[in-house]
Amino acid sequence: MLPAYLEYYKPTSLYEAVALFQELKRANKQPMYFSGGTEVLTLGRLNMDTPGSIIDIKGIPECITLERTTQFLTIGASVPLTVIEADDSFPLLANVSSEIADRTARNKITIGGNICGKIFYREAVLPFLIADSHLLIASLQGVHQIPINVIFNKELVLEEGQLLVNIRTESHFLNNPFISQKIRKQWETGYPLITGAAMKVDGALRIAFSGICPFPFRSPAMEKEINNTTLSIESRIENAINHLPEPILDDIEGSREYRLFVLRNLLTDFLLEMEGYNG
Repeated sequence: MLPAYLEYYKPTSLYEAVALFQELKRANKQPMYFSGGTEVLTLGRLNMDTPGSIIDIKGIPECITLERTTQFLTIGASVPLTVIEADDSFPLLANVSSEIADRTARNKITIGGNICGKIFYREAVLPFLIADSHLLIASLQGVHQIPINVIFNKELVLEEGQLLVNIRTESHFLNNPFISQKIRKQWETGYPLITGAAMKVDGALRIAFSGICPFPFRSPAMEKEINNTTLSIESRIENAINHLPEPILDDIEGSREYRLFVLRNLLTDFLLEMEGYNG
């Protein structure tokens, strides 16, 4: 359960937020950065995450920005998924985000909360992995921009007290040909059996997945096989599957064998759809 007494803070600057985290940590008040709050409530009810204090980052301008220039799209960590859908500056991201939970939940779920969350699906990260986005990370030492494919390895690898501020994507990625699918075992909302996202970049297909493993991922080794057009589609898919990271999930949502069956079908759909583009 959530504690009966929970200290709440709402800083207005990045330095104030990261300094406050360290101060609360020294006072043994179990601080946690807070944005949408859906996961805090969910895990708190399950006694899986019980902070003693929360630091609401929605009052920090850099965390609530949503800005597109000729060079970049910048999305603050506290921007809700429904706002990203409505803005639609990055259509692949809007498509993937629109399939997360239901609309009521997406009004609260933020892009940073989904990417940093402890629930391992983290589907909203897939388009950013594909587009080589950069993350702005704040700490007491200042702010640093880091490529997502450097700092995201199965999860966002942050030191305690570091804060995801915003995500920057180069504009030339935003409107490339793309496809995404979320396959569920049942119901119209809920966790995915597999979510896949793909984009054509400079004539080659980039792919990323959530749900096949207990972490989201993009695999250059799989992409190399998928883009080997000297082979048949079936051979390309089988060779790509041989490069899947382990473990492959085998749980109540679906067995390992069923997930692989679904993945083969999904990759077939992706290739048949995207091979029609010329890059």
